[in-house]
Amino acid sequence: MLKKLTSIVTSAVILTGSALTAPAGLGSDAADTPDYAEALQKSLYFYECQQAGPLPDWNRVEWRSDSTMIDEIKGGWYDAGDHVKFNLPMSYSAAMLAWGLYQYPDGIESCGEMTNYVNNLEFVLDYLAECDLGDEIVYQVGNGTIDHTWWGPVELYEYGMSDSGTSYEDARETLKSSEGCSAVFGNMAAALAAGYCALNGRVDSSKLDDYLAHAEHIFELADASRSDSVYNDSNASGFYRSSHFYDELFYAANWLYIATGDQAYLDKAESYIPSLDKELGSDELKYTWGHCWDDAMQGGMLLYAINTNDSFYISRVEKHVDYWTNTAKVIPGGLRWIHTWGCARYAETAAFIAAVACDTVLADKDTSAYEKFYEEQINYVLGVNPDNQSYVVGYGENPPLNAHHRTAHSSWKNDLAIPDNNRHVLYGALVGGPTEDGKYTDDRQNYINNEVATDYNAGFTAILCKMIDKYGGKSDPSFPPVETHDGPEFYVEVLSKGADASGITLSFKITNHSAWPARVQDNLSFRYFMDMSEVIDAGYSPEDVVIRCDRDQSAMYASNGIKSAEISKPVKYDGNIYYVEVTLPDGRAVLPVSEGMQQCEILLAFVMPDYKSGWDASNDFSNKDILGSSGTTDDDGTIKGIVTPYVPVYVNGGLYYGYEPDGTYADGMGSAQPPVTQPTTATKSTEETEDDLLPGDTNCDGNVDLADAVLIMQYNANPDEYGLNKANGISEQGAKNADVIGGSDGITNLDALQIQKFKLGLIESL
Repeated sequence: MLKKLTSIVTSAVILTGSALTAPAGLGSDAADTPDYAEALQKSLYFYECQQAGPLPDWNRVEWRSDSTMIDEIKGGWYDAGDHVKFNLPMSYSAAMLAWGLYQYPDGIESCGEMTNYVNNLEFVLDYLAECDLGDEIVYQVGNGTIDHTWWGPVELYEYGMSDSGTSYEDARETLKSSEGCSAVFGNMAAALAAGYCALNGRVDSSKLDDYLAHAEHIFELADASRSDSVYNDSNASGFYRSSHFYDELFYAANWLYIATGDQAYLDKAESYIPSLDKELGSDELKYTWGHCWDDAMQGGMLLYAINTNDSFYISRVEKHVDYWTNTAKVIPGGLRWIHTWGCARYAETAAFIAAVACDTVLADKDTSAYEKFYEEQINYVLGVNPDNQSYVVGYGENPPLNAHHRTAHSSWKNDLAIPDNNRHVLYGALVGGPTEDGKYTDDRQNYINNEVATDYNAGFTAILCKMIDKYGGKSDPSFPPVETHDGPEFYVEVLSKGADASGITLSFKITNHSAWPARVQDNLSFRYFMDMSEVIDAGYSPEDVVIRCDRDQSAMYASNGIKSAEISKPVKYDGNIYYVEVTLPDGRAVLPVSEGMQQCEILLAFVMPDYKSGWDASNDFSNKDILGSSGTTDDDGTIKGIVTPYVPVYVNGGLYYGYEPDGTYADGMGSAQPPVTQPTTATKSTEETEDDLLPGDTNCDGNVDLADAVLIMQYNANPDEYGLNKANGISEQGAKNADVIGGSDGITNLDALQIQKFKLGLIESL
């Protein structure tokens, strides 16, 4: 069963230029007492954030849905913040997850994460197995060069590529070969063989047999040509160029020996040793680098030492662990640093290698220094460092908010800088880490220190398995929390283009900022409510009013088969109140993929019949925020309209966001609550006293709900309309109720965030 898009649910008002400062639900408490079970749980969730293709029904990420469904081989993981499936780092990562499970299953089981662990490992191994086409092996899906031309959520990848002038089909190019790809084929074989070992007894035996058969076949092709010539001459080279391949062959042969017990594989492993890397200027086997996506030598050496119990190779393992413990550069706080780009991943993987070595081939030695080393590495990134800085999104104190990740950022403008903060919590993602001098800035545009990737989390996940095995812990059965939306995903921005005695002209920009998940939304509409008393008094019928469409942006896309906007005649609502409804039947007319596509402008003129005078726009419900407003001005001088709840938005005919004239309201914030009828803020009592204090009740209607949070955000974003004692604003009593945090800052969007947390059950009281 595939994960289905959830239906649009109703819920609070967006404000011009406002947003919560950060998504809700971030982190745990004390940085000096790492919760390894929480960290593992969240790291596995990160891999669900990276899932490509049709999502399984167990995927827990509410802001993800099916994507890149034209891929020749569906499934697998997107590599990092981009949307390419690079099999070299993906298979390396899968092998590391398998090794963590193979080595330390008891801790995973006892902490409650075995099902999630097996699900995520099986998902990626299924993809790698499907990449084996028999005569050829797929080693990459997606063209990295084309992929990097657009910044947006992967669910709308097809439209982002088209809007940026590139081909969706070309962007999802499939790279495959039967030769010249020894490194990537070796890592794929290692992952499938390691998965066979780790999942033994946990999945159906026929699937295990399938993994092993593919592992042996892919290894056979990897060994037959012993070359990376095809791979390094492909698009992969600009992103994950292979430096050598004997290390991957060595690694895979050792895993295949463990999986099969076939001495031939151990003999193969031995035959590769003379071709492995040496220390510069000597014949000594390399020990001063680290196990990673491009160098599996140290992991292979540890497995070979375990498989043979040969004292010489055990000494090589010890020399490598000793290098990391005593020679590698130490950042204040204990993290070992060997490379500028994503330093934390190397340290966490070295920690896992050290832990396995201590528990196996070095178990009869004094390993206390090595044990201190590997604990320092994992504890540092979990916040035990001089800055109390967590390097894991959504975990611990001061976690990163703005990891370099397109879908978590969910820009609606193809812009790395807009919005300011990522809209989603990329729980469990290990960012690149500090600089060489221990500094770190939470900056999405600094991809060296703030990128995330499947290989970053690989060694991190594996060492967490060891730490839970050693110290125990329980994961949180209520994870993940429901995210608080940063505003309605759909709304209308309105700007008056002029009004006189005969009528009014208005620009309506219907907006799609969807992110839960980002999506094409058909049958999106808005209604403009008018009081037709003056038309009726003049002897006309409301149907006689001239409704002229001076611009329909959706009509620009007719050549692509996209239906234009549908504009109704005046429809009676109640008494002399009528509305005109504008519907976009085809959601492709407005998509959060670029500046030009995220809004669709409909320019309408409403004119008295026969162009007579007498039109009165001041009594129209939908004009509450519009008349007398000249809009807002962006930094670049662009005039923007007013985002008003009085031009409500509908999805498939149901009220999604805004007010209707009778007070019926929906906040568009993703709650499961249906639209409610309640007094507008203009009807609040003027005799409120201190005895009326109800923390959170900003609009003083006797209830605490998301409308109160919205009014706070309106108050901060547009004080001229929603300021203290304004007609639609906060009363003095409401201001007292709104300040739920207290302190000297007054009413801020943090107060709104607290109210939303309260309504979502994330906190017990205000």
